[in-house]
This record gives sequence, structure tokens and C-alpha cells, in this order.
Amino acid sequence: MISLGPLLPLLCAAAILLAGNGLQGTLIALRATSEGFSPTIIGLIGAAYFAGFMLSCVWTARLIRVVGHIRVFAALASVTAAGSLALVLFIDPYAWAVLRFAMGFSFAGVFMVVESWINESAGNQDRGRVLSIYRLVDLTAVTGAQFLLPVFGTDGFEIFAIMAILFSLSLVPVSLSNRSRPKPPDSIKFDLRAIWQISPVACIGSLTIGLTNGAFRLIGPLYAKDMGLDVTGVAIFMSAGIVGGTVLQFPLGMLSDKYDRRWAVIAATAGASLAGLFLTFMAGGMPELLYAGAFAFGAFALPLYSLSAAHANDHAKKGQYVLVAAGLTLFFGLGASIGPLVASVVMEQYGAPAFFTYTSIIHASLIVSVLYRMTRRRSVPAHARSRFVTLLRTSPGIYNLARKVIRRNGSK
Repeated sequence: MISLGPLLPLLCAAAILLAGNGLQGTLIALRATSEGFSPTIIGLIGAAYFAGFMLSCVWTARLIRVVGHIRVFAALASVTAAGSLALVLFIDPYAWAVLRFAMGFSFAGVFMVVESWINESAGNQDRGRVLSIYRLVDLTAVTGAQFLLPVFGTDGFEIFAIMAILFSLSLVPVSLSNRSRPKPPDSIKFDLRAIWQISPVACIGSLTIGLTNGAFRLIGPLYAKDMGLDVTGVAIFMSAGIVGGTVLQFPLGMLSDKYDRRWAVIAATAGASLAGLFLTFMAGGMPELLYAGAFAFGAFALPLYSLSAAHANDHAKKGQYVLVAAGLTLFFGLGASIGPLVASVVMEQYGAPAFFTYTSIIHASLIVSVLYRMTRRRSVPAHARSRFVTLLRTSPGIYNLARKVIRRNGSK
């Protein structure tokens, strides 16, 4: 058994990166608004980020195999730090789009490095603890970072300097970690046709999640501000959605383990659609209702990726799990590179409440698609289903760690 001690530097690096990344997504939207960028331009900047994210899913594994984990991490973390400072030095929408593309590539890459390293280094007896700790780190870092916004404000240089400091500091624990040489990530051939044949529902679900959750992360702050919330209120609004995303993960997962998993997908999607309608028509400018709506939206919308991945793995054969994880990440990235732009155009044309009308329409379309697929394919028997895996992020590295936890527990 390997103790958790050697993994602490990696978990610290992950916490710093998650905090900075979570902070930056909200800050970009708020600062861009104060600089006079239109919602459509802000959506374009958000789409550029996920386009870089998608490209990194294809190329970073190759970089790691060529030069190793630490060098790739150092290079990409440096790009994120430099990009954070460049954002405030070059306040121009097209410069921001280019910078966010580079940072999307870099963020996806550094998380792939950290998470594949954690996955490779965790001992069999420690995998469950490591996975639980990583989930806690993810939730705490992303939620807590939102509240740096009201402390430092969004209009000055300081908050960008704080982000650059965070990304630079993430280099310290990784650079001083042990000299282990983890196995490079597996080479993945992105056969999207094969992934689609494994599970059309999971592919459509991941695409939908990108269209909606990706837009919520980047356009949600604009909605909250236009609905009358101040910077502190925006931080609470976004944090409520993140925390809500953890509440129904296990109840919906347990439901999907017992019954046809597609019914759990439909139930969660319906809940997200109704929460979106609530935020469109009923929340108004009342902060308490906005926070409650964001919490409900996150509670139903965020577990959809975990449910989609679990359904895909019910149909996957041995040796296809890495392909599924990487393929669903790619479908998510495709949706997330389109969603912020479309949502911003909708909001600019029809007003802030229309943002959640957009998410409700997309979620309703997923329900229709899943119901159709249920007429084309029988459900997987309960005894043949893989166990539900809670995924707070779309990460093949952490997904593979979770798969090993399930295999170990299932062998007891």
C-alpha cells in the first residue's frame, strides 16, 4: 500500500489550479462586461476557451510521452500565469479570445498531467480515499475561489495578479514532488463513430452538457449581474450552482444503478429544465430565489455527465473504457465550444432571463432524444450495469481512478 504522503504535492497543485480556474471563469465574464464587451463577444471568448480545451484533449498526451509530466506541467502552468497577466495588459476582445484559447489548451493539459499522475501513483488500498479527497478538493477550491471576487473586486489589476500568483505557485509542489516517473497516458485513437455506436445517449448527453453547463459557467455570471446581483451576489449564485451539483449525485446514481439508467437521465434533465424555467419566469430580481434556482439547476444539471458516462460504460466492452472517457470529453468540449456563444446571442437579443430559456430548451431536446433511443434499444439488466461513478469534472484521468476503485470494491 502506498501512503497518501507522496500524493499531497499533487493534490495541493490541483487545489491551486482548480481555485484559479474557477475564479477566472467568473471574472472574465464580469470584467468583460465592465469593459463594454457585448454578450456575444463574451460568448465568443468563452467558446474559444473550450476550443482550446478540446484540442488539448488530443495533443497533451502526446506531449507528455515526449518530454514527461513535470516539463509539460511547467510549460502549460507558465502559459496560464502569463495569460492571466496578459488579459489585463491587452484589454481587447479578440486578444482575449486568443488568450483564452491558449489558456483552455493549457488548463486541460495541466489537469491531464496532475490527474493521470494521481491515477498512476495511488495504491490499490488508497484509491477510494484519493478519489474522495480529490472530489472535496475540487468542490472546496472552486467554490471558495468565487469569494475572492468581492474581496479584490473585478475592475483592477489585483485580481489578475492573484490568479497569476496561484498558477505560478502550482509549479512549486509539482517541481518538488518525488522523482517517480508515472506511466504516460495511453495513446487514444478518437474513433467518434465507435463511441457513438457504444452509446448514442451518452454522446448526445455529453454534447448537451457542454451546451448548457459550459454556458452556465461562462455566461451564468452575466445573467446574475443583469438580474441585479452585485459581485458578492454573483459569487454566491455561481457557488450555489456548484454546491448544488454535489447534492443529487449519489441519489441519482443509486437510482440509475437500480433502474434503467436512461430514466435517471430523463429525471435529472427534466429537473434542470424546470429549474431553468424557474430562473426565467419566477426568480425575478429576488436574490434568495436566484440562489435557490441556481442551486436547483446545479443539483440536476451537473450530475448528467456522470449519468451519461455510466450509461456508456454499461454498453462498453473491456478495453473500451479509456476510449469512452476520452470520447465523451471530446463531445463535451464540442458542446462547450458552441454553447457560450449561442447562449450569449440569445441573451443579447432577448434579455438575461432568456439565458435559462435556452438551457431549458436544450435540456428538453435531450429528453426527447433519450425517449426515442429507449424505443431503439433495450435497457441493460441491473446485474450487468457498471457501478455509478461521481464525476465533478470531465476528466479521463480521474475517471480511470474511479474505475479502479470500483473494480477493487467489486472484487471484495
